[in-house]
Amino acid sequence: MSEDKQKKNQKKSQKKKKHKKKYRAFWILIRLQVLFLILVAAGLGWYFFGGYAQKVSALQQEAKKLVRESNEDTFRSVQTSLVYDANGTLVSTLKGEKDVYYLDYEDIPPYAAAAMVSIEDKKFYSHNGIDVKAIMRAAKAMLQNGKVTQGGSTITQQLARNIFLNHDVKWERKIEEMFIAVELEKVYSKNKIMEFYLNNVYFGNGYYGIQAASKGYFSKEVKDLDLSQIAFLCAIPNNPSLYDPVVRIKNTIKRRNRILNQMHEDGKISQDTCKKAKSQEIVLNPSQKTKNDYVETYTYNCAIRALMAEDGFEFRTEFASEEEKNAYQEEYDLLYSECQKSLYSKGYRIYTSIDLNMQQMLQATVDSGLAEFTEQTEDGIFTLQGSAVCVDNHTGYVKAIVGGRNQNLPGYTLNRAYQSYRQPGSAIKPLIVYTPVLERNYTPDTVVSDVKTEDGPSNAGGSYEGNISMRYAVQKSKNTVAWSLLEELTPQVGLEYLKAMNFARLDEKDEQPASALGGFTNGVSAVEMASAYAALVNDGKFREPTCIMRITDAQDNVILETQNEEKEVYKVNASRMMTDMLVSVIQEGTGRGLALNSMPCAGKTGTTNDNKDGWFVGYTSYYTTSVWVGYDMPRELPGLSGSSYPGNIWRSFMDQLHQGLPPVDFLPYMDEQKAPLDNQEYTTEVSPQEGIPEPELPEGGMAPEGEVPVDPAPGF
Repeated sequence: MSEDKQKKNQKKSQKKKKHKKKYRAFWILIRLQVLFLILVAAGLGWYFFGGYAQKVSALQQEAKKLVRESNEDTFRSVQTSLVYDANGTLVSTLKGEKDVYYLDYEDIPPYAAAAMVSIEDKKFYSHNGIDVKAIMRAAKAMLQNGKVTQGGSTITQQLARNIFLNHDVKWERKIEEMFIAVELEKVYSKNKIMEFYLNNVYFGNGYYGIQAASKGYFSKEVKDLDLSQIAFLCAIPNNPSLYDPVVRIKNTIKRRNRILNQMHEDGKISQDTCKKAKSQEIVLNPSQKTKNDYVETYTYNCAIRALMAEDGFEFRTEFASEEEKNAYQEEYDLLYSECQKSLYSKGYRIYTSIDLNMQQMLQATVDSGLAEFTEQTEDGIFTLQGSAVCVDNHTGYVKAIVGGRNQNLPGYTLNRAYQSYRQPGSAIKPLIVYTPVLERNYTPDTVVSDVKTEDGPSNAGGSYEGNISMRYAVQKSKNTVAWSLLEELTPQVGLEYLKAMNFARLDEKDEQPASALGGFTNGVSAVEMASAYAALVNDGKFREPTCIMRITDAQDNVILETQNEEKEVYKVNASRMMTDMLVSVIQEGTGRGLALNSMPCAGKTGTTNDNKDGWFVGYTSYYTTSVWVGYDMPRELPGLSGSSYPGNIWRSFMDQLHQGLPPVDFLPYMDEQKAPLDNQEYTTEVSPQEGIPEPELPEGGMAPEGEVPVDPAPGF
């Protein structure tokens, strides 16, 4: 075949291929279009015949009605929530201050509106209430990341949600929010919408509106703030919990810088202005607030968590990975912030278990018990602090809570009773060691060995007494015995009991024998200790600590009612045996001298190494009270032990509390020698013996308790 003919054939072949490709592409396009039409038709059918068209139409009509009936007063009104104690006495009121601090658009600094547009809604002045591209970007990001990572809501949508809707994540709410936003844009000007938004958006800590926030955080009117301070405030509303200036100011400053960068990119400020504003130090100057005391902060926290639970949120303390923990915390912060907002605007009636008479009694006892320590920080706060919590054993509800010494300082201060986590020392032993082993063929008379081992801890004073009864080991708080028993039980098993009682700051590194002596990575709170000991006197049944009994709306319609359900953590007989041994602690052990005047009582001391933390947790059949004493920044306090300042505070308060109450003995336990427990998984190395002679007390009548072999971590 000639070369020319070959070339002709090649050209024909190439033409045929191109022709086939052309038609193949054509038919693929046709098929895709047909498929698209089928999907659209299916979607429309699902929309109309599935009842969604009717729902959406109803939502649109509802949106039109809400906006049509609105006026400027709609964006100024707020309802006051009220908090009551167990006797019906008013504890506090919660009211947003937007009606007092409302600003007209002309009085709002231009930088505030510019900052919000740059960071929240760049197309605010051009869209009709919704930004379709922003919604598509948010949907795409959600599909890529498996979760919501960016918002698609415009400023108008946020206003619609804040004023007219709740914060459900249902599709109906989102659709109605968009309809309301579109209707708002038809009725009100852009400047009016911005005015409404900046006067209604939540800035955390009870502040609604930018003027209230400026007064609250800087004690200034917003017109007197500079660019850096305005951008700082505008950083908060995106997530008032994550960007809370009081507790997470570093986060707030990071977002302030991001806002300033966005304003520069949008041409609203120069590069030099941006750089100068970012370098400026932010110094908060909170406004003076009248407060009741620590009961308010705890009540608000409990109320918010109760509302979160009612909304379906599941609280967790364990996570498979750091990413899972971070995702949970992000979800927690968002919902916490939303429920916190509602306290200041929904007109709730919050009924609590707090008894203000008991509260004042506990506060006065803590104050007088530490009165000799007068050293203060530069802010005027006592350096030596204490916290205490009292739980009603019949109900499991918190009756009184003290988060520090009372100094009548402005605003709310740290509530150490539930916000500080400190090493518990030997006070943890009954919870993580002794009650668990009493479920496993141990009794108060079981012989255990008090000897120094190569890797084990020392006893206070360096003395070891060989074979002793477990009752005596608890009385004298023997570190060696608690350590070896937890090794036998395993730290993992011991910690499971604390996890079952929702101890919040446990760590994987706590799975070590040192936990038997309270050597935790983070520590425990006074609320946790009180509720855990209350489980012992309640026959091993744990009840989640709270002070919220019910929440109603302004018309007294019940929104939620707490049940305080019981969960079995320890077995009945083990709990009763533990109580009997803790009675011995007060009668003959490290708590000797702390017995109440006319009421059977049980308790345990706790002291960390170098006398940095002192605990006493004890109970009667009526009440359980935990007391902690120490410095906010841990340091040694000579003479501090569980039986000194904490024990004396406990005894003084409990004696007052039980005046006039008839004495009630603790329930007896079953003799394990006659009726052994079913669970025989763990056995003693030395068989139980009767009639073991108890060593005599050292001179002075009280043996010092053991020390924790590791330095306690800071309590925050």
